[in-house]
Amino acid sequence: MKRLALAVLLFASIPAFAADGAKAPAAVAAAKYDIDPTHSNVTFGWNHFGFSNPTARLKTIEGSVLLDQADLTKSSVSVTLPLEGLDTGVPKLDEHLKTADFLDAAKYPTITFKSTKVEKVGDNGLKITGDLNVHGVTKPVTLNAKVNKIGLFEMGPYKAQAAGFDAETVIKRSDFGVSKYEAAVSDEIAVRITLDAKQAK
Repeated sequence: MKRLALAVLLFASIPAFAADGAKAPAAVAAAKYDIDPTHSNVTFGWNHFGFSNPTARLKTIEGSVLLDQADLTKSSVSVTLPLEGLDTGVPKLDEHLKTADFLDAAKYPTITFKSTKVEKVGDNGLKITGDLNVHGVTKPVTLNAKVNKIGLFEMGPYKAQAAGFDAETVIKRSDFGVSKYEAAVSDEIAVRITLDAKQAK
């Protein structure tokens, strides 16, 4: 009976140790982080007749980040931006941008981005390539991103693992079939993103 018990103990210990006697490292899986819309922001800007460079904000942000801290290149991000959250600060302009002249929100109510590749750039830089869908058209876009911070967020009794990023890119609206008033309003649209995501529970 003693020999049987010893054999069972020895067998049970095998997975916990490597061949050289060291404890086998536990695999750390990528974790899902939900985007926090109250601390995230997507803005875009354009040139107006050469005189000014207005900006607009997409206030409603939905999506998640699959974060692999051991290897950020294995991470991914998926974002949905409902056009109902479009805000220029000028209600009549909001309405016009949502018409068929521009984004046609009635027919295409959301903008989406899904990453297809993540590359490291320096210590805290990333190149995030993905599929951007605007106005029913999908095109590849690369975001130049920076890791702001990954760690524990604490405020009073609230605690959560968090990750923050900034990113920017420039797209051509004509690539997505939005070319109205191109002679007066720039084709190039500068996009800036700041993103806060909390680990899903």
